[in-house]
Amino acid sequence: MVMVMMNGTGSYGAGRTGTGFDPITFAKRPQTILRFLAWIFSMVVFGSIVNEGYVNRGSERLHCVFNKNEDACNYGIIVGVLAFLACLGFLALDIYFPQISSVKERRRAVLLEMAFSGLWSFLWFVGFCFLANQWSRTSPKVLPLEQASDAARAAIAFSFFSILTWAALTVVAVQKFLLGTDMTLFTSTEVPKQPYPSNDAIHQTTIDKSPTLIETVETRPPGYQIPPAF
Repeated sequence: MVMVMMNGTGSYGAGRTGTGFDPITFAKRPQTILRFLAWIFSMVVFGSIVNEGYVNRGSERLHCVFNKNEDACNYGIIVGVLAFLACLGFLALDIYFPQISSVKERRRAVLLEMAFSGLWSFLWFVGFCFLANQWSRTSPKVLPLEQASDAARAAIAFSFFSILTWAALTVVAVQKFLLGTDMTLFTSTEVPKQPYPSNDAIHQTTIDKSPTLIETVETRPPGYQIPPAF
């Protein structure tokens, strides 16, 4: 831990404050790769539902391909769009994070990332179960599934992949939080311990503080006479 501090690593997994931004190093970070994958997966989910997730059968009214359940399509679109926007927001936060000098602000950012990633892991799990259940109940006699079967399967598959990516992002955020909790122990101001003075130092201090002969003569009382020497 001390070696981490000596190498210039700041609290909560950030580098030294004020360092320049290296796009190549940033792009190679596991956290950046996970965010990019989560961004792609969310786009596939809501894009598949919006473009090919609605079909009609003998009428102009469009029905959700997932057993005509509009809630299933709406859920996939809303969760996917919010995840898409959140990935862009957290990528911007990752770029700005090393410039945050306040430990409290970094802690809040990591807590926000940890809470959101954990929540979206759960929402993607619910979405995967919801879409898979409704798709299993969809009958080809009710809807022309050949028009949207690929889109429905893609939405279900990438919902499952999104669970894994957001769960991994949650683990990374937890690691950053635990790292920051440990690193703050080294950032607190400590009063250095003063060494005990040696005997030579005490003797020298006594000599320095003792009155000199001149001071003794000058400070004698008036009328005082030096006794004659025999």
